[in-house]
Amino acid sequence: MAEAVEFSGHRRGSPGYRGVLVGLAAAGMATFAQLYSVQGLLPQLAGDFGVSAATAALSVSAATLGLAVAVIPWSAAADRFGRLPVMRTAIIAAVILGLLVPLATDFSVLLALRFAEGAALGGIPAVALAYLSEEVSPAHAAVAAGTYVSGTTVGGLAGRILAAPLGEYSNWRIGVAAVSLLAAVAAVVFMLSAPKQRGYVPQRRADGGASLAARLAGNLRSGRQLVLYAQAFLLMGGFVAVYNYLGFRLELAPFNLPQSLASSLFLAYLAGTWSSRIAGRAAGRVPGGRRTVLLAGTGVMAAGLALTLLQSLPAVIIGLVVFTGGFFGAHAVASGWVPVMAAGGRAQASSLYNLAYYAGSSLLGWLAGFFFQGAGWPGLAGFVLVLLAAAAGLAATLPGLRQQGNTGTGRRLEP
Repeated sequence: MAEAVEFSGHRRGSPGYRGVLVGLAAAGMATFAQLYSVQGLLPQLAGDFGVSAATAALSVSAATLGLAVAVIPWSAAADRFGRLPVMRTAIIAAVILGLLVPLATDFSVLLALRFAEGAALGGIPAVALAYLSEEVSPAHAAVAAGTYVSGTTVGGLAGRILAAPLGEYSNWRIGVAAVSLLAAVAAVVFMLSAPKQRGYVPQRRADGGASLAARLAGNLRSGRQLVLYAQAFLLMGGFVAVYNYLGFRLELAPFNLPQSLASSLFLAYLAGTWSSRIAGRAAGRVPGGRRTVLLAGTGVMAAGLALTLLQSLPAVIIGLVVFTGGFFGAHAVASGWVPVMAAGGRAQASSLYNLAYYAGSSLLGWLAGFFFQGAGWPGLAGFVLVLLAAAAGLAATLPGLRQQGNTGTGRRLEP
């Protein structure tokens, strides 16, 4: 216990700091590669199982639903047993389940496996940022959070662009299996790289620790935390809406792109790999700290979205890259700020952020379709701009903080 109290976090440049960054980037890649591996394979799934396109899409929804319902139980386990043991258990279970998915002979079995896979994957985003906030010096925590988010962007991209071509030239089972094998390699990197936990302090009721319900309630009573959860809900909802319906727009005049070419725009995710790290660095340097960078990321999203309104393919591509970079920069800052802002129950704070994140993806990403159907791309863009304006208005109420080093008596952030 004394070690946990005295430990001030791995500082930038140290072996422990590099281990945290490499390990969490690998874990993020494994998680999101598996989560979205079937998204580019839905036509093959529909044909193989003889189901409609909408039914085939349940294979994506099953995994994200499993993740959403599992994050809070995983966070409770992390408080009881430790961050690193829980993440190791989660990633091993997810890889095993991911390797079983291609063996499914019935669609209902596939959905059950995908739900279980998503539930296992929930152990990484539920705990990763709590682990990071406890193991990395506060002076460098924002940069480290940005690196973790970079791993999630690479994973989300890899899962889509690896599985789809392999599925097209062979079958969906080969595509999913290849992604699961990639995730297994990333899991090994995580297991070997992530250093042992030193900042973790067990929270047990027998020791006078708060109950799970109390830790959740404490975060839900915090106005600042609710603002950060709103960022997850609104920004992710707008982000998914753009990616859900941009392909439909590009199939129409004046673009008339084939779907295979339109789907290549997922490569814009690479902008998020870069911007999430840049945002993390900037949060510790610019006046206003995280709040400034969060607002700037939202503004960049709006600027990129405005470019997509032009009837020019180069402008749409540039706009999508700018929009994507802004989103992942804002997400890196907001998600990394949640456990830092939490007075207690860091794992629960991050889990609630993830719940809001996936709720926004599901609800707002679906709702945007009505605006697209009724008023085309300008209608959808207008809807998303309203979401961005709401997010920025709420973010402006957050305190402008600069990061401070550990004083030896505990971590703190000062105005």
